Amino acid sequence: LDMLQAMNTGHDGSMTTVHSNTPRDCISRLETLCLMAGMDLPAKAIREQIASAVNLIVQQTRLSDGTRKVTSITEVIGMQGDVVTLQEIFAFKKSGMDKNRKVIGKFVATGFIPKFIDELDAQGVKIPRGIFSVS
Repeated sequence: LDMLQAMNTGHDGSMTTVHSNTPRDCISRLETLCLMAGMDLPAKAIREQIASAVNLIVQQTRLSDGTRKVTSITEVIGMQGDVVTLQEIFAFKKSGMDKNRKVIGKFVATGFIPKFIDELDAQGVKIPRGIFSVS
């Protein structure tokens, strides 16, 4: 909970590690960690803190060949009712195995343009919109 409160103080830029299986599980794990901290807050209040503090979830997965790859980049959109809403921006798509039994694949766009792109533009970070196009 201390981490979420610090991330919500208005200072830009935070990073943390959470062990979970999917971006959705990451949100649940953060909620569980807050509840384990003993704070008597309603679940919706904790979820609102998470949705406000976390912008992006980068998932790294150990693949069947033992290597680790980034497999998902997901934006935290906000809240819809009691649910933290997520939108995957990029995903790793496995296409097979090479002759050495290493996973091959590529990172692909989902077609979703993240809502934070305008904020990056305003700060002088120009990202071509084409990278978000489905090929």
